[in-house]
Amino acid sequence: MEFKNVILEKEGKVAIVKINRPQALNALNSETLKELDIIVDDLANDNEVLAVILTGGGDKAFVAGADITEMKELNTMEGRKFGILGNKVFRKLETLEKPVIAAIHGFALGGGCEIAMACDIRIATTKAKFGQPEVGLGITPGFGGTQRLPRLVGMGMAKQLIYTADIINAEEALRIGLVNKVVEVESLMDEAKALANKIAANAPVAVMLSKAAINRGMQCDIDTALSYESEVFGECFSTEDQTEGMTAFVEKRKEKNFKNR
Repeated sequence: MEFKNVILEKEGKVAIVKINRPQALNALNSETLKELDIIVDDLANDNEVLAVILTGGGDKAFVAGADITEMKELNTMEGRKFGILGNKVFRKLETLEKPVIAAIHGFALGGGCEIAMACDIRIATTKAKFGQPEVGLGITPGFGGTQRLPRLVGMGMAKQLIYTADIINAEEALRIGLVNKVVEVESLMDEAKALANKIAANAPVAVMLSKAAINRGMQCDIDTALSYESEVFGECFSTEDQTEGMTAFVEKRKEKNFKNR
């Protein structure tokens, strides 16, 4: 299936999803969100894909935000519907069983920062810019910014960034824990692909269950979270990959033939 605003490519076990509206700085309109929704469903059902990279087309923006030209004329009900759509798609991306790496260059503002935060890992170039500038437009963050930002950088820093509408550079984003790594522009995709392939080389079921345990654990008390961790830990011992991984270790064998089961 071909899409107008999003490009999906696959390189071995890694899928690369590119939001491709460079003429609009990759701003997220309803059409783009709906295309992303379909693509995330496809990736969820693709057993050959073990890791995903999300990036933006062009050389100016990862995603500059939600599409203001579309939002400008919305009424209350339409605004709520647009927010629900964005949150639905971003939550689906966040809960995708495969790890998702955001490869960020240029502007990641508003909805762009929010979709990056829905990914598992964020790699940014030295030219990346981050922020939740919505209050300067008379609105609140609407695609998860009020919820994911404090979970990543702490409540105080999140409130400061949202209340002031400040835009920060990549080094500051790294300092506060918003991104995992900062790299030079020309090495962004190489770094993202290397990390994705390193993840994909491990036992897929174990990676999937680790993601589930981390994500679920962040939403509940620690005793419930530890109980769930014990469940998924035990579940690993019913997999062929656990047998292969431990057998390779005992045999001092570097090569492992994980089968995703």
